[in-house]
Amino acid sequence: MLEVLSLLPDGAAKELSPGEVAEFVVVRVCDEITVDLMAKACGHDYSSAKEMITPVIVDGVLIPFASPTLLWKTKQTFREKDEIDRSFLRKVLEDRGEWPVM
Repeated sequence: MLEVLSLLPDGAAKELSPGEVAEFVVVRVCDEITVDLMAKACGHDYSSAKEMITPVIVDGVLIPFASPTLLWKTKQTFREKDEIDRSFLRKVLEDRGEWPVM
């Protein structure tokens, strides 16, 4: 992960050390783009989330995207922004026949 982030032009990832993502709740890398790194979101780590990742090929590159179900599960907070996201995601999941989320 650090190797890939080091490709960003401003070099902000050089300030990171291995293990920081596991140590802190969120590690923010502010470079040309801002990237938030989290070992867990709403109790879900990679091992519990990997089955809810949807791979998409873009310009010949496989990119893993969080499915609507995974996004729903990681939006279970008290933040107003997450409440808005949940409303949108519920409609998406209902339209797909995937509601309620288990």
